[in-house]
Amino acid sequence: MVVELTKQVRRLRTRLALAALGAVPVLMALAFRFGGSPHHHPGQAPDFFIFATRSGLNFAVVALLAMSNFFLVVVVTLFAGETVAGEATWGSLRYLLLRPVARHRLLASKLSVAYLLSVVAAFLVTASGLAIGTLLFGWHPLSAPLGSFATSAAIGRLVMATAYVAWSMVGVVCLAFFLSTTTDSVIGPVGGAVCLTVVSEILDGITALGSVRSVLPTHYWATWTGLFAQPVQTGDMVRGVLLQVPYAVAFVIAAWRWFAGKDVLS
Repeated sequence: MVVELTKQVRRLRTRLALAALGAVPVLMALAFRFGGSPHHHPGQAPDFFIFATRSGLNFAVVALLAMSNFFLVVVVTLFAGETVAGEATWGSLRYLLLRPVARHRLLASKLSVAYLLSVVAAFLVTASGLAIGTLLFGWHPLSAPLGSFATSAAIGRLVMATAYVAWSMVGVVCLAFFLSTTTDSVIGPVGGAVCLTVVSEILDGITALGSVRSVLPTHYWATWTGLFAQPVQTGDMVRGVLLQVPYAVAFVIAAWRWFAGKDVLS
């Protein structure tokens, strides 16, 4: 795992992806600072974006909410989709398997590092949003649509929200990882995982599907906002945590079975 982590961190695409994640909240903050925050119109339900410029804590929540639905997905699928397919593209996969390391250990190290980078990516979004938000909007208590929170309580909830977002990505990470074992091109796993995620989000927006939406992997992604309500609402978060487990297990088992019989010498 140490060797794999060192190799991934040294790669230019990893550094560029993490740099982009840190830069987007900065651009968002500048847009809010010089373009003005959204206004609340009569009859419109208040949301977090209306409170974005109230404090750095508010802006960190907005950055996490804005980034977690798509851009963060693209980055984590890049980390996971490149794990095996990237080695095949560079022609180094067969040489890795010549080492006295079992295939399941190789896959375990690659998946672990990919998910670790995904966790780092999620916390980087929050940290970048908090830093630039505090610089431009100050350090004040957090204001939310359903209540206000002192800075100490808000920080704790922000950390829990970021951890929940990172865990919500595990199904997507495992899907991209599985697809990575089936092809020799990085574009396929990344594009496939992103497309299926977008389809899940589209289907989740169709209310006519009723209870079917509750089994979609993206259905509970934004329920972490319940942490910033009074009283706190965590019921859907628990369901969201549990929902990712069968998806992760299924895709990991599929990856193991596929790669165990894969001919990497042809």
